[in-house]
Amino acid sequence: MVWGYAKRVYRLNPESSREDALERNTLDALEKVPLDSMRRFVLRAHRFADAYRHGLDGAQAAWAARKYKGHRVLPPEFLKDMEVAGIGRGGNANAGL
Repeated sequence: MVWGYAKRVYRLNPESSREDALERNTLDALEKVPLDSMRRFVLRAHRFADAYRHGLDGAQAAWAARKYKGHRVLPPEFLKDMEVAGIGRGGNANAGL
């Protein structure tokens, strides 16, 4: 996610074929990624990793990551919340998205 952010910033620079300019633009783009954004990216990755550890698929993990933004890991009641939202394990993972 950090690399994607840096690539967006990098594309704002004028095109160049000179190696020194490419390197300078790359380093500048990486330095412009805010620390707060890096922290949010790490927390999001933690939420996805925890969702996958619980056996969720990609769509279910995305739903859980959006719903529980204040947590690094999924709360114990997440399975009940998934059922209420119509997103069950083994069922239609896209329901409610």
